[in-house]
Amino acid sequence: MSRALLVERPGVHRLVERDVPEPGPGEALVRVAAAGICMSDRELYDGHRDAAYVRYPVVPGHEWAGTVAAVGPGVDPALVGRKAVAEGFRACGACERCRGGETSLCQGGYAETGFTEPGAFADHVTVPARLLHPLHHDADLRAAALLEPAAVIAAAVRAGRPRPGERVAVVGAGTLGLLAVQLLSASSPGDLTVIDPRASRGEQALRFGAGTCLVPDEAEALRGRFDLIVETAGAPSTAAASCLLARRGGRVVLTGMFTPGAVGIDPVHLSLSQLEIRSVFGAPSSAWSDAVRAFGLGLLDPAPLVTHEFPLERFADAIALVGAGDPKTGKVLLRP
Repeated sequence: MSRALLVERPGVHRLVERDVPEPGPGEALVRVAAAGICMSDRELYDGHRDAAYVRYPVVPGHEWAGTVAAVGPGVDPALVGRKAVAEGFRACGACERCRGGETSLCQGGYAETGFTEPGAFADHVTVPARLLHPLHHDADLRAAALLEPAAVIAAAVRAGRPRPGERVAVVGAGTLGLLAVQLLSASSPGDLTVIDPRASRGEQALRFGAGTCLVPDEAEALRGRFDLIVETAGAPSTAAASCLLARRGGRVVLTGMFTPGAVGIDPVHLSLSQLEIRSVFGAPSSAWSDAVRAFGLGLLDPAPLVTHEFPLERFADAIALVGAGDPKTGKVLLRP
């Protein structure tokens, strides 16, 4: 038997048992080792996710790692027994955007593991085998469960094009922000500053490779200083504030998930400062490859971000921690 955490509708969930799924043609069945819970999952559970990006009832879980247990027809049987992660977007692979490598902009319609397709808050998850990224045989699957947010940050780093010696700022020191510090520190910045109102997160950012940590009020004095800003907080004011931190001709990459009512970016400042602004939603296949490679090389170590682990039966306790505001809560995992 195989268990799965089914969210029937906002606020209503139950643990269901089913036969172990059989992978179909082109599919792989993965035994889940660990699955992360993020704010998108909390929004799904609370009913606050845009209706176009969720389909109830659904088994959530888009951040996960596991071991391939079986493969369907047409899939290399050598994958069985391999540790792996998988891309969440079910890109069609055939549209103009996919053919250009922009799989996160697929024109074939939105489909994503854990939101519109059954996810990894379960003993097993079935995914298209073409989306798998095999890991080293000795990979820590607990840490690898965070490779989905790491891939988002890898996409942001690609978009930001950091160069050695540049002044770089990361706005926000949550999971995305701390992963950004690790990846950006590998580009040999001249200055890597993290901005977050939580002192404990700032201290962790220093351990991850940041040179300086500031609270937002302290950062006001550094307006116009940075070559590159990677925004990860998604707070109402952080998109606009990040643009003010950039030097003229600087680059800003927005990765936070903003809600309606966020402070807009001043178009006058944008025009006069000749800023380059990019946004990131999810990650294309190339960014997944970057994140998996960095993880395998030891440049990326998400393990210290994990603070809580729960079995599937304690999903209610786990989801309650996410977004509750306790600065001691980092990444929360479910361990089937």
